[in-house]
Amino acid sequence: MDPQRWARIQSLYHAALAMAPGEREDYLAVACPHEPEVRREVESLLKGADSGPVTVGTHIGPHEILGLLGAGEMGEVYRARDTRLKREVALKVLPVAFASDPERLARFKREAEVLAAINHPNIAHIYGLEQRAIVMELVEGETLAGPLPVDTALDYARQIAEALEYAHEKGVIHRDLKPANIKVTPEGQVKLLDFGLAKAIEDRAGAVGDPESSPTLTVGATRVGTILGTAAYMSPEQAAGKPADRRSDIWSFGAVLYEMLAGKRAFDGESTSETLASVLQEEPDWDALPAMTPTTIRKLVRRCLTKDRRQRLQAIGEARIHIELPEEETAETQKPQPAWRWATALFFIIATLFAFLYFRQRPPVPEVVRFQIPAPGDSFALPYPAVSPNGRMIAFLPIVRSLGRSVLWVRSLDSTDDARPLPGTENFGGTPFWSPDSRFLAFVQDGSLKKIDVSSGARQTLCDVPGGWRAGAWSRENIIIFGSAGHGLMRVSASGGPAVPVTSLDPSWQEGFHASPSFLPDGRHFIYYRDARVPEHRGVYVGSLDATVDQQNSSPLISTGALYVPSTDPDNGYVLFQQEDALMAQPFDTRRLRLSGNAVLLARSLPNPYGPPQFSASETGVLAYFTGGMSSVSQLAWFDRAGKKLQTVGEPGQHSTVALSPDRTRAALSQTEGSTGSSTFDIWVYEFARGTLERLTSDPSQHYTAVWSPDGSRIAFAIRRPGAYDFYQKASNGIGSEDLLLKSDEPQYPFDWSPDGRFLLYGDTAGSHFDLKYLPLVGDDRKPRVYLQNQFNQSQAQFSPDGRWVAYTSDETGRNEISVQSFPQASKKWMVSTSGGTQPRWRRDGKELFYLSSDSTMMAVAVTTVPEFRVIGNPVSLFAAPVSNGGPDLNAFHYDVSRDGQRFLINAVATDAPAARLPITVVLNWPRLLKK
Repeated sequence: MDPQRWARIQSLYHAALAMAPGEREDYLAVACPHEPEVRREVESLLKGADSGPVTVGTHIGPHEILGLLGAGEMGEVYRARDTRLKREVALKVLPVAFASDPERLARFKREAEVLAAINHPNIAHIYGLEQRAIVMELVEGETLAGPLPVDTALDYARQIAEALEYAHEKGVIHRDLKPANIKVTPEGQVKLLDFGLAKAIEDRAGAVGDPESSPTLTVGATRVGTILGTAAYMSPEQAAGKPADRRSDIWSFGAVLYEMLAGKRAFDGESTSETLASVLQEEPDWDALPAMTPTTIRKLVRRCLTKDRRQRLQAIGEARIHIELPEEETAETQKPQPAWRWATALFFIIATLFAFLYFRQRPPVPEVVRFQIPAPGDSFALPYPAVSPNGRMIAFLPIVRSLGRSVLWVRSLDSTDDARPLPGTENFGGTPFWSPDSRFLAFVQDGSLKKIDVSSGARQTLCDVPGGWRAGAWSRENIIIFGSAGHGLMRVSASGGPAVPVTSLDPSWQEGFHASPSFLPDGRHFIYYRDARVPEHRGVYVGSLDATVDQQNSSPLISTGALYVPSTDPDNGYVLFQQEDALMAQPFDTRRLRLSGNAVLLARSLPNPYGPPQFSASETGVLAYFTGGMSSVSQLAWFDRAGKKLQTVGEPGQHSTVALSPDRTRAALSQTEGSTGSSTFDIWVYEFARGTLERLTSDPSQHYTAVWSPDGSRIAFAIRRPGAYDFYQKASNGIGSEDLLLKSDEPQYPFDWSPDGRFLLYGDTAGSHFDLKYLPLVGDDRKPRVYLQNQFNQSQAQFSPDGRWVAYTSDETGRNEISVQSFPQASKKWMVSTSGGTQPRWRRDGKELFYLSSDSTMMAVAVTTVPEFRVIGNPVSLFAAPVSNGGPDLNAFHYDVSRDGQRFLINAVATDAPAARLPITVVLNWPRLLKK
């Protein structure tokens, strides 16, 4: 940076620092009105200074300091809590002098961005940067120390080698590997700390050549201890002031492995200079290695500690191979053995051979094992699990109360690591699916099919998705097929490109979409679900990539959505499907392409079978499924247009919907009884003036989506009973009986009552997608009439205050958006939202529309309804709405708005109340259930 410019920045910084925070903005606006870059630099310095001294309870960004873990030459290390993700992290706070140098800080940020892409189970992850702090994974456990049993030392060494191998392949070198930078968790997992930070933190002028300037950040280390610790594991080329490369890490690895086995350092001295001299000139005490150390490992340590790096081991992957396959011969067994030992060995060989011949006919039978994965953090449900083909990971979409948006998460089954979110998958839509090698996850985001490398986080857009997402599958030949609303299945290369049709909708069957494909073992055939209004044609079919779009098989296998799961026999697999709340499995003959045998019960208590599957399984015998509903503890509360909570309403509970009475003095709720809830939802009415909550319905059926009559005297609602989805109405004061409005055997949801009292507008799912209909409430002809019906989802409809227009949610563009059409004839149409939207609500004068964006932001857009509907200006973001269950729920409204549009009654996340943390159930060796 130019010295004069830096001097000016420093001058402005110190002048502003002496002012009150509220005065600084005005000062900078006057002092540097035409120097935006200078102003940004000053503001950045002020931001770091404003953090002040770091003490327990202070915040750095969203991170609350919990305590000091240690201090080192390059700053202090704190235990902190990420208040957004509700997890503890390690916060490494850099010195102010470091952070106040923009050039040095910018270089550090570039390096840290590279390090943040490193994602390996044996490397402590860098989550990101916050002001002048590095946010890192908090690793609980002990620092590595020797001596260790040979088996334990080799296990730790293998994990270290795997971590270094992964990083070296990414072009990242540790540069400061030593026991102080290696932790072992209570479960025996090794974690490498400070990976690559030596380069990220080093000053350009003193990057190499001065060992005593090592930027090591070691918990609890003094300056002298840090220097000595670093020097003892520093490669000869680093000690000589030469640049480090991956062979330098290999040297340090050898020094660490030696110490784990021998219990002392390979190179030591009473001072830094003596230690460095030992590294450059001396050899380790090779006799200190335990006698039981395998010969291969002895040779490996020597190769790693060869001073000439050209003769040193060249790749850490070779070290891993030697550790995984060591020679059985040891220093002890190389000595001549007495005759009795040979006889003993011969006896054991004969006994082993006998045992092999005896037991090979009786292999152990794997037992069925069940366990549950809890919802992470403050999430309360884990729907739509997707098991990786190798059975080692599960992807799912947790409903996280604090995030307010959907994020794809992954949990490993073969480690003790917690589930982790995948950055870059925010606001994705629908169920994800795995690549056959379990490396990638495919998902839909912003109307595009994408894939993400689960390890590195690298993402790629593959193609556009023409309608609402309807799941997909990935073949071993790297062909992806997927479904979308209003379309047959499409295919696209896993490398990306244009999507082309595989199947086509049959108009005579009134099909809405083809969905949920899964490949059969030959990679050419697949099963998939065909949605049709004609019931006998609705179900699962066999398709083929080699058939034309109009020549696919037309005979259904079963009537509900299903998933094919391969077995060890390529000619026979299983079809998993759901009947009501039961998960079933039935054998499938892949040669004859038909079901065989009988269906067997695997589990019960799954949610309703509508929508994406709530189960998944792998060829390796891992089954995962989600049980229970999606209810969570929520709290009704009033918010202003800035998002400030004004007051709470009633007690926390399990609320489903909320609707204000026309005079805004009461609210109708669909909720369970009590603060923790039960399995039955009823309609309740809350009166604001008296603060009372009274039950409107009381039978054991499910009651939901209440709507008010225009004069507030009556409430219409839906009742779900076995085989029936009916509409009723009742006086809003609770007096009298429930009057039947409409009978139906298909799911349907009332949305609004017209201002003139003549019509009830509702959603109908008779084709597995939403249509809009209206029911006349006056006159002799009270049969339902279609308002909007096509291959897309239309839902959450609301009459304008004058009754001439209807605002509703539709996925016609490939994602949910808000549109307005004329009523009763849907002849004129306007798009209102621009980047996703659900749950529209009108201001009572018809001059404003509100809705929730895809990330649950409360949006407002100015409109007029006379003489014609018209949008005035662009949508405006008001505040992040803490809506319980998020915004994508198409059956309900989770908020309502005051008459003047200044306040919002929201069914909000109850941050202070416990949620029912519904887990994923995992079953190992589930095919054994088929034999019972």
